[in-house]
Amino acid sequence: MGTVKYSLIVPVYCNEASITELIAAVARLDRALNHALEAVFVVDGSPDRSYERLDAALPASGLTAQLIVLSRNFGSFSAVREGLAAARGDYMAMMAADLQEPEALILDFFRVLESEPIDVALGVRTGRSDPLPARIASTTFWWLYRRFVQPEIPPGGIDVFACNRAFRDQLMRLHESNTSLVGQIVWLGFRRKLVPYRRLPRRHGRSAWSFARKVKYLLDSMFAFSDLPIRTLTWVGAAGLAISVALALIVLVARVTGAIAVPGYAATVLTIIFFAALNSFGLGIIGSYTWRAYENTKARPHAIVLRAKRFGETGLPE
Repeated sequence: MGTVKYSLIVPVYCNEASITELIAAVARLDRALNHALEAVFVVDGSPDRSYERLDAALPASGLTAQLIVLSRNFGSFSAVREGLAAARGDYMAMMAADLQEPEALILDFFRVLESEPIDVALGVRTGRSDPLPARIASTTFWWLYRRFVQPEIPPGGIDVFACNRAFRDQLMRLHESNTSLVGQIVWLGFRRKLVPYRRLPRRHGRSAWSFARKVKYLLDSMFAFSDLPIRTLTWVGAAGLAISVALALIVLVARVTGAIAVPGYAATVLTIIFFAALNSFGLGIIGSYTWRAYENTKARPHAIVLRAKRFGETGLPE
């Protein structure tokens, strides 16, 4: 084996059934890269036997690898960050353990990073073999993301990426909580290139990327990278002021013409209902920003490593 030049970060969660095929795919990539590849598997508090299967298979795989286990499920983005922090290669790429990204994409990532003046390569889906409901949900999600958070995001979104060491080092300097790794990658700038690929069908199990996780991801991204909620609240407040003036004029005219028998009743009820709802909406937005700011002041780590092993040329943990 040669010196580690490339690092492949693989977050693992509920991928027990894919471990054998996953290691075989990484081994093929290692051979294609002249055995200069290091695989960094990060088990993100997976409740199945993903860790045990990796721990049993890696010694005989012949791979230069790291096996990192987090103390609980912190989310795929936190797992990727831990993998990037541990990576020792000059070039680093991310690959999902469900094998929905083609192996050729990883090779394309490393090729463009080496041969072109870029710092980060972003995988852009030109198509996907997922079921129709999943495709509709994904299209809607990324449309909302582009519309309300970061317009420079590619239409199909970003699931995987690769970068050089300089970009990784700057990414690791961003410590805010409840944010979006994709948003941070785009926010950093640098020289980047879009690398197209077609997403493959999932071979085993089902995705843990639930609707609730997507909603949280979209909200985290919006509050972290956009002032749209605050601007929306400002415009709603202005609209509320205009409506209240109009209502006041209507009530005044009705009172003068005798259309309202009970003085002040209609105006009081309408005003209370309208501004109570407006206040609740505004407090929710301000509270979201305040909570995220408070979480960042705690300076808690994004993830906690429970144990870590290395596997080298002899196939034994170092």
